[in-house]
Amino acid sequence: MDARKTIAEGRAVLGIEFGSTRIKAVLTDEYHRPIAQGAHEWENRLEGGLWTYSTEAILAGMQDCYGRLREAVLRDYGVEIEHLAAIGISAMMHGYMPFDADGRLLVPFRTWRNTNTGRAAAELSKLFNYNIPLRWSISHLYQAILDGEEHVDKIDFLTTLAGYVHRLLTGRRVLGVGDASGMLPVDPDTCTYDAAMVKAFDALVARKAYPWKLEDILPESLPAGADAGELTPEGALLLDPSGHLRPGVPFCPPEGDAGTGMVATNAVLPRTGNVSAGTSSFSMIVLEKNLSKPYEMIDMVTTPDGHLVAMVHCNNCTSDLNAWVGLFKEYQQMLGVEVDMDQLYGRLYRKALEGDADCGGLLSYNYFSGEPVTGLEEGRPLFVRRASDCFNLANFMRAHLYGSVAVLKLGNDVLLRDEHVAVDRLTGHGGLFKTAGVGQSILAAALDTPISVMSTAGEGGAWGIALLAAYRIAGAGRTLPEFLEADVFADQTATEVAPDPVAVAGFNEYLKRYMAGLPVEKAAVQNI
Repeated sequence: MDARKTIAEGRAVLGIEFGSTRIKAVLTDEYHRPIAQGAHEWENRLEGGLWTYSTEAILAGMQDCYGRLREAVLRDYGVEIEHLAAIGISAMMHGYMPFDADGRLLVPFRTWRNTNTGRAAAELSKLFNYNIPLRWSISHLYQAILDGEEHVDKIDFLTTLAGYVHRLLTGRRVLGVGDASGMLPVDPDTCTYDAAMVKAFDALVARKAYPWKLEDILPESLPAGADAGELTPEGALLLDPSGHLRPGVPFCPPEGDAGTGMVATNAVLPRTGNVSAGTSSFSMIVLEKNLSKPYEMIDMVTTPDGHLVAMVHCNNCTSDLNAWVGLFKEYQQMLGVEVDMDQLYGRLYRKALEGDADCGGLLSYNYFSGEPVTGLEEGRPLFVRRASDCFNLANFMRAHLYGSVAVLKLGNDVLLRDEHVAVDRLTGHGGLFKTAGVGQSILAAALDTPISVMSTAGEGGAWGIALLAAYRIAGAGRTLPEFLEADVFADQTATEVAPDPVAVAGFNEYLKRYMAGLPVEKAAVQNI
């Protein structure tokens, strides 16, 4: 009854996140507890050699996701969603969405997964003396310039997926500082784009005589809690074609999935961090000070309130593992056995813990796409073993779980061992941690660091952006960490798993073979 009253009186908060495989909506109450959810499954497509989602898929997916949320509210509470207290939009970070002055997308959305920007990223990294990853928006823009693409001189606005959806609903050309820092580096002191880099880029392309300057086409960068507009009448009908949702709802700045992951795990203070492990994986550690030098495998971004963050991003995580679990599902169905996917995942994951610490010699390369950290522009999922290796189900599953976090280990070794970055708490969230204890144990062994998982770990980024939307209207002059600590996580419990020395040694042995076998993966890309 309390939830019904909250919804009926317009006090609920809505968060929507556009993930790589699912669009998820979460409705929360005044205590930031989820009270209704909706979801839409989708997949990227490879078109013209580039990974993309169509604008039609984006719009249809958003409407289906919200529609399912609305149906859940009607079913469970018997009321329509007519008023909301606040809304937040989040999405997969980076990528390239350039628009002309009439609001038309000039080329299909180029997602974070694309690795065709090698020359641009290398030249910009040298120009800025700052690591510029392949997937960042500025890399895509400069690569389009290097390739002589005709659309570049027509650009009026450049944004990310979150910024695009936010503009559809509010008309505002803004972006949260965390997501903005994945377009172009930002100055943590001002929460705006680095002025020296903007100037350097404009000078670099000056000979092209484009009718725009870089700062003119980028969205305004806003910190958490800032006014990012409100739901327009057109936006209300776009989100809810049934016409029940009314305009005027305030929005928080749109953010990337890395920022919402930090919020959802209460990892926004220096010396805290989180690991998100799903279709892709990334770790985020909030720094006390800048690193001693740029590293190609370390991305420097910010929290939603502007603190400097060291990010290790891996294009691939559980996609190949999920494909193998799908094969086991098919086998069960062939035998006429009823399949419960949660149960199947749980049993297979727990079986992995029975395997040898070094996986018995087995190796898994989970490269559905290229992996910049290990220098591959394309990928081929690959399972490798010698005839003499211990090939059983436990080692098979353990090898795929190790393979899911192997690249993440390489980047974090730079931070934890070379740069001696201090971390008081590292929290995991995402699909890898759904089976209690397993993903934690594997990651703890990989990083040789205790890993915590909160009871809310399964809520994900949609809940994280709902919290940012709540902060927009209920921050009451407090910092984001103060709001999260006092209002959201005060009563939260976390389960911590310490690294097992035997597993740590086994993972290190696995990683040696993994690195030695990379030429096999490269040969697969070249020949298959």
